[in-house]
Amino acid sequence: MTIIKESSTPLNVEINPRNPEFDLEEVLSRDWHNNDPFKTAYSNALSLTFPLGEKYFINSVKPFKDRIKDPKLQREVIGFYKQEIVHSNEHQNFNETLCRVRGYDLDELERPLRRRLNWVYDNLSRVRMLAGTVAMEHFTAILADGMLKDPRWLEGVDPAIAPLWRWHAIEETEHKSVAFDVFQRFSGNTKTRRRAMIMSTFFLWKDVFRNMRIMLEKDGNNSFKVWWKGLNWLFGKPGLMRSILPQYFAFFKKDFHPWQHDNRELITRWETEMKAEMNASEQEELVPQSA
Repeated sequence: MTIIKESSTPLNVEINPRNPEFDLEEVLSRDWHNNDPFKTAYSNALSLTFPLGEKYFINSVKPFKDRIKDPKLQREVIGFYKQEIVHSNEHQNFNETLCRVRGYDLDELERPLRRRLNWVYDNLSRVRMLAGTVAMEHFTAILADGMLKDPRWLEGVDPAIAPLWRWHAIEETEHKSVAFDVFQRFSGNTKTRRRAMIMSTFFLWKDVFRNMRIMLEKDGNNSFKVWWKGLNWLFGKPGLMRSILPQYFAFFKKDFHPWQHDNRELITRWETEMKAEMNASEQEELVPQSA
C-alpha cells in the first residue's frame, strides 16, 4: 500500500486546542502594555483583526479538506480548525470587553476588514483565498516566535493578560505549516504565494494603524510624540519588527517552508512555564487568608 505523506508538521508537535479562560475586564480598562498608550493600542488593534481573520482562515482551508489523502494532515486540519475557533472566540471576548470598558465602537473598528473579506469571498478563487491564509499564518507565526523568544515583546505587559498572548503564540507555532501544506498539495504556485504576502502585509498594517489612530484619538493620546516613540519601538533599532525581517523575507524563497525555522523547543518551554504559573496560582487560592 502506498503511504501518502502531505503533512510536514514534526511528529512530536500536537495540534490540539487548550480552551483557556481569561478574566480581562479590569486589565483592558487601562494601558496594560507597560502603561504605554501606543503599545497597548498596537496590541489591541492586532486583537481586533483576529476573530474575522481566523474565521476566514478556516473557511479558506475547508474546501480542500475532503480531498486530502494524508490521514496525518487531515487530523492536523481538524486541529487547526479547533484551535482557530477558540482563538476567534477568546479574541472576540477580548474585543467586546475592550470596546465596552473603553468606549470604542466595535462595528466601526471591524467594518473595513469585514467589507474587504466579503469582497474576497465573492471574487477570489479558492486557491487565492488559501494563499492569503498561508501568508497571514506565516505572519502570525513569526510574530509568535518573536513573542515566545524575545522578552522585549511582552516586557511590561500586565501579568493578567500576558498568558493570553503566550497561549495564542504557542498554538500559532504548532499549526504554522498546516495551511501551507494544504496549499502545496493543491497549488504550490510560488508567484501566487508571494503576491498574497505582499497584499496581506499591506492590508494588515492598514487595518492596524487605522484602528490605532481611532483608539488613540478616543483616549486623547493621538499625538506626534506618541506615534514617533511607538514607531521607533516597532521599526527602529532594534525594533521588534526589524528583528523578524529575516523570517518575513524567507517566505519569498522558492523553496520556503515554515518548519525550516524549527522552534519546537519554544512550545515545550512555555507550556512548562505556563503550567507552573497555573499551579502556583491554584496553590495561592488554597492558602487561607489571615484575618
